[in-house]
Amino acid sequence: MSQELETTRLLLKEITEDHLPLFFELHSYPEVDRFNTMGIPSDLQTTRQILLPAMEDQLQEMRSKYCWAVFRKEDHAFIGELGFSVSSSKYRRGEVHYLLIPDHWGKGYATELVKRIIAFGFDHLHLHRVEAGVATENVASLRVLEKAGMTREGCHRQILPIRGHWVDNYHYAILESDPR
Repeated sequence: MSQELETTRLLLKEITEDHLPLFFELHSYPEVDRFNTMGIPSDLQTTRQILLPAMEDQLQEMRSKYCWAVFRKEDHAFIGELGFSVSSSKYRRGEVHYLLIPDHWGKGYATELVKRIIAFGFDHLHLHRVEAGVATENVASLRVLEKAGMTREGCHRQILPIRGHWVDNYHYAILESDPR
């Protein structure tokens, strides 16, 4: 079952085939690709194959993958992607990722999205932890996660394969018992 979410300024719609050209464009920006492990997709079919598991998961009773197209409410402009992967019910853990079109960086949208997915994870999915990983050099995303209330828990050395190099990753989390 499709899950739509919203924030004060943003509308999040779970991805459909209609959104694929938007996601292809998003993933084609070199600035967006800088810290992304997927790389720039070669064509729309590649984008579809990457996003297909999240689209198929919408039909499952027990969801493990969510992926939203993010639109500004004021003008319905597509500005990015929000993804959330959920572990088995035993561990009650979710991991967030997000990408925004560079023209929309620095406006607080990413923090707004992370705060919303934290609330969704705890209030709707009844998770114990919400986590995120971020390349250690991605200073803007480090600030986003910290503004959203997440705590840096450690560093995974050379864990991210980005354009032929291994990159270090900071691990962030917030617990259901942490202040929000």
